[in-house]
Amino acid sequence: MTRWKNCEGVSRRDCLQLGLGGFLTGGLAGALRGRALADDRGERAAQSCILIWMDGGPTHYETFDPKPDAPAEIRGELSPIATKVPGVSFSSHMQQMASIADKLAIVRSIRHNQGNHGAGNHYMMTGAPPRIPVGCGAFVSFHPSMGSVTAHERETRAGLPGYFSMPRMSRSGGPNFLGAQYAPFVVPDSPNSSSFRVRDVSLPSGLSDARFGGRRDLRSAVDQLVRIRDKAAGDPAVSLDNFYQQGFKLITSPAAQKAFDIHAEPDAVREQYGRNDFGQRALLARRLVEAGVPFVTLYNGGWDHHRSIFSALKSKLPPFEATIAALIRDLDQRGTLESTLVVALGEFGRTPKVNSRGGRDHWSNAMSVAFAGGGTPGGQVVGATDRQGYAAVERVLSPENFVSTVYRKLGIDPNKIVYTPEGRPGRFVSDPQPIEELMG
Repeated sequence: MTRWKNCEGVSRRDCLQLGLGGFLTGGLAGALRGRALADDRGERAAQSCILIWMDGGPTHYETFDPKPDAPAEIRGELSPIATKVPGVSFSSHMQQMASIADKLAIVRSIRHNQGNHGAGNHYMMTGAPPRIPVGCGAFVSFHPSMGSVTAHERETRAGLPGYFSMPRMSRSGGPNFLGAQYAPFVVPDSPNSSSFRVRDVSLPSGLSDARFGGRRDLRSAVDQLVRIRDKAAGDPAVSLDNFYQQGFKLITSPAAQKAFDIHAEPDAVREQYGRNDFGQRALLARRLVEAGVPFVTLYNGGWDHHRSIFSALKSKLPPFEATIAALIRDLDQRGTLESTLVVALGEFGRTPKVNSRGGRDHWSNAMSVAFAGGGTPGGQVVGATDRQGYAAVERVLSPENFVSTVYRKLGIDPNKIVYTPEGRPGRFVSDPQPIEELMG
């Protein structure tokens, strides 16, 4: 399995445990415990969101915002190509996305002031800037992530967790004060493997249905003990009870089992998504949102191109963007694109000038974010950078506007006041204004 690293040398494997560590008992507890909040927010454009996280900071020049009239040291080696939308160009490795540009809304004008991985990740994942200076390699959580807030605010079906992340959790993708029960359920293994199996979703080897039911009955009997039934005692078994009940339902739920059975997909569909790790994770994400999961993050590393950016993108970009295009086409053909928001972004863009190592460095003054579905009007570009791509100069937007847009589309009020366990009030987003052009 490829081990992507960004500039501070942190690998996916180094941090895999972060996605699991939020779960009580090391399994499904954190993902399911206490998830009983009813959705009373009425109509919403999107039922679910698939967030494609391009960790490291993808270049805007070589994706959605090429600058063919800039000097060579800025425009780079790739040429722009026409898209399905007249007058809108993408970079030459974005051919499949260009062919569905009428279904996309590209925001070219989000900018912020957090130019390192830790801080930029936190700002874009939560809509809240870090409270203190954060180092490039930091794994920080000063505020709940979009996935955790969605899990907190939305009900799920079939006993499934409300927030998945594959194959790991982004460094600021956790729940913070909302609690570990709203951490993502991490699926670290690749659905591209013939032996793919999701942990905690099937009975352990050697444990029959009868024995499993017996253990459940035993736990129910133990829970009748006075010490455990006394909620005033603060026994942790009380808070875990709801989790275990939901965990039993998940393991025995035909709907949940069906969602994870990616091998049931026709070969032609699997080929369209790409027979690679990212492609099959995207297909699994589609299956999860169709099963009722409201938020899925697809983590994809390897976008921190400080050197050899053009040779790296030659192999990385075509299969990656083809998978995103396949996901959007598939959702559209299945009639679920309008109810599924798809978003692709990273923590920032890349520097205008190509450096001496043939790469581009961190640059938070300009970045591109792609939207599709969830009631988003397609075929448009929102905002603009200057002629050479140095900074967002037209319709300048913030991470707060971005996160508020996602929340509004999911029927979540970004201005809602929530309280920490210590009783401190705060809002999901300090500036609840969404990007109006995307709201439909």
